[in-house]
Amino acid sequence: MRSILITGCSTGIGYHAAQVLKAKGWRVMATCRNEDDCARLRTQGFDSFRLDYEDPASIETAFEHAMTLTGGTLDALYNNGAYAIPAAVEDLPVAALRQNFEANFFGWHDLTRRVIPVMRAQGHGHIVQCSSVLGLVAMPWRGSYNATKFALEGLTDTLRREMRGTGIKIISIEPGPITSDFRLNARKAFDRWIDWENSPRAEQYRTKLVPRLYDANKTPDRFELDAGAVTDKLIKALDSHRPRAHYYVTTPTWIAAIARRLLPTSWIDAIFAKV
Repeated sequence: MRSILITGCSTGIGYHAAQVLKAKGWRVMATCRNEDDCARLRTQGFDSFRLDYEDPASIETAFEHAMTLTGGTLDALYNNGAYAIPAAVEDLPVAALRQNFEANFFGWHDLTRRVIPVMRAQGHGHIVQCSSVLGLVAMPWRGSYNATKFALEGLTDTLRREMRGTGIKIISIEPGPITSDFRLNARKAFDRWIDWENSPRAEQYRTKLVPRLYDANKTPDRFELDAGAVTDKLIKALDSHRPRAHYYVTTPTWIAAIARRLLPTSWIDAIFAKV
């Protein structure tokens, strides 16, 4: 039985991956930020315990618990949990950006560093990072999330090159729009951190960003896929002895990857300024 530790399993991408891999015979350790979500997953037969990337103590405790459950081995780590703070960059408090990096970047690095010695000792392992199309191209109103994912892409590419010859495979998955609670979580962060009514861009918030965040009847994005599209790429990566470095999910990710290679920066600015 292969073992995998997955973060961000309360809903969406992480939850779907946990369900599918469990059905395929993996020992899935499905972690969540909140204990209530862990309790719900335990009723579904998962090994589930709390791991909050913003809480270093919870990362340490979760890792130690995972090692106890598996007898000190781990075949795969799937770093997944993340959230956005939608806002114009000029309205983004420094404290908000720091906290977002803790959740989307530093916590991932902490957990990954704990896993690497285990995989190095056993001579194999897969570390999969759920990045984003926003780690390839930057879009307006998403500065905090863009920044964390660009940082993650750089760190992951470096790690992949450093791990050559160790038996540890480092993989990035870059989804575009996926059906999930991502917008709901972004709205909570927006409410907490952004004083948009006193921004010089207040009218843009009122007419563009706020309706997008709060429209309960919002239709899915044109190219939106369900979480299964991400899980499909995850399984391909986990089942491969020579996985690809990057797995793109959704048409927008492919478009972004091609555009940044072929188009002048001024063209990309003009295209994505309208998104």
